[in-house]
Amino acid sequence: MSAPAQAPREGSQAPVLVISDSTDDDPVGLRTCPVPRLHLPSPLFSAEEYQRAPLVLLDDRSYTNFTLRHVPHRPGLIVVLVDPDDGTVYPRAAAIGAEAVIRAEENLSWLHLRLHDATDCRYAHWEALLAGGPADPPPPASN
Repeated sequence: MSAPAQAPREGSQAPVLVISDSTDDDPVGLRTCPVPRLHLPSPLFSAEEYQRAPLVLLDDRSYTNFTLRHVPHRPGLIVVLVDPDDGTVYPRAAAIGAEAVIRAEENLSWLHLRLHDATDCRYAHWEALLAGGPADPPPPASN
């Protein structure tokens, strides 16, 4: 049995963790976001990196390898969907405790705001963030 999930440490300087087995250097579409990110394949991230990250983005293509790690649920896990026709993503995201599901390179205004919120807005360039249109959240993972 795994230990209970812990919230990321307050004031943590850890980067956002992007878990993706893809060889694409930007599987989520965040090139323009100044928030520091650590991109690791699902077999290589450590339990400490997973717990310390202020936010974790999981590339849905890496879901199976991620679940094989048996990591505990934690707040701030977001599943990034590449295939918009995959109707199985919502129950799978709910099963791992994800707080949201977004499509890659969509909902970027919301995601950028979420990234900045998770890092206490240390990297925010507000003029650029607020000029992109609505920042409505994506649907919850439990749909």
